[in-house]
Amino acid sequence: MSTEAFTVRAESNIVHQLDHMAGSLDRSRNYLVNQAIQEYLETHAWQIEKITQGIEAADRGELVEHNQVMQEMDALIEQKFTNKA
Repeated sequence: MSTEAFTVRAESNIVHQLDHMAGSLDRSRNYLVNQAIQEYLETHAWQIEKITQGIEAADRGELVEHNQVMQEMDALIEQKFTNKA
């Protein structure tokens, strides 16, 4: 895979933390930044896809009434507390 350089400005404390972590893991700053960017992109791509699907469903009229959602959430909460007892 080809690479391309670009510059990022970060707060000094972030750079120091990054350098400390890189040293602790015996990795380069570049490696850690690339890992972080990849994780960020994957997470946000997933979120954007889910939001887009939700908007499309709403546009088709596939909605759930607020009361139904609240009933389901209350049941989940009650189940969680019941399982802890």
